[in-house]
Amino acid sequence: MRQLLVALLLACPLWAQAETMRYVYPPPESGSDTRLNYYWELLQAALDETMPQWGPYVLQASPKVMNAGRAELLLSTATDISVMARTTSIAREHTLRPIRIPLDKGLTGYRLFLIKSDTQAWADPVRTLPQLQALSIGQGATWVDSDILRANGFQVVTAPTYELLLPMLDSGRFDLFSRGVNEISQELAVGRRTYPALAIERKLLLYSPLPRYFFFPRTPEGERLAQRAEAGLRVLIKNGKFERRYQAFKKSILSDISLGGRRIFSIPNPLLPKDTPLADRSLWDTLEPELRAKP
Repeated sequence: MRQLLVALLLACPLWAQAETMRYVYPPPESGSDTRLNYYWELLQAALDETMPQWGPYVLQASPKVMNAGRAELLLSTATDISVMARTTSIAREHTLRPIRIPLDKGLTGYRLFLIKSDTQAWADPVRTLPQLQALSIGQGATWVDSDILRANGFQVVTAPTYELLLPMLDSGRFDLFSRGVNEISQELAVGRRTYPALAIERKLLLYSPLPRYFFFPRTPEGERLAQRAEAGLRVLIKNGKFERRYQAFKKSILSDISLGGRRIFSIPNPLLPKDTPLADRSLWDTLEPELRAKP
């Protein structure tokens, strides 16, 4: 009997004997929040690629409600969640373990603005950075974007959760709600159900290098989870599946947005870690064709 059991174990693939690895991410902030779906689908694809070497896994949202700040705190202590997809900063990379592969090739750094449709006239005359800095911008209290904007002289109005920012914009608490080009269309579609006066500002684009990474706890298990995820992402990059997924994602999010003819304001990101892979241009998208297109 013992010999039969040993023979069966030897006949099984290694992953069948491996412990299931658990990837638990923060839940959406509302039932209509699909902003991060692309990232979790990308992580699933990466983990699928590593099944032969690493074995089974579970990828799921935590059942516990949490805002972005709470999620980061929980991740740093390896409590309730084991991975998140966030923009990077020096402080964040100090407390968490990043995979330095920009998941959306830097799209989050290209910022458009949600506004109330009757305030487009405020933005039309903006030609210089000081003119743009004169308008107040709404952001989440724990978002890296908030600190980048403040460091560059912008007026920033914050809220503890994303869900509070749309009603604040609608009530005139600030002038512009800065959103990544990868976020703004879906957010407008959802937000208009409650706030029909919302619109995408038509003339301006603000850019700062701002990669979004997968982050893990700085624990032995967090390192193990990160190594597997990074191995899978590297496979996706090598076999072309990463680029195909990214291009499909970009096409879907830019289909309703006009980028051509916008006045572009570039600002530095003083929170960008020195290990950011800026020199590897294959990891970034300049959006050059889209920005040069006729409006």
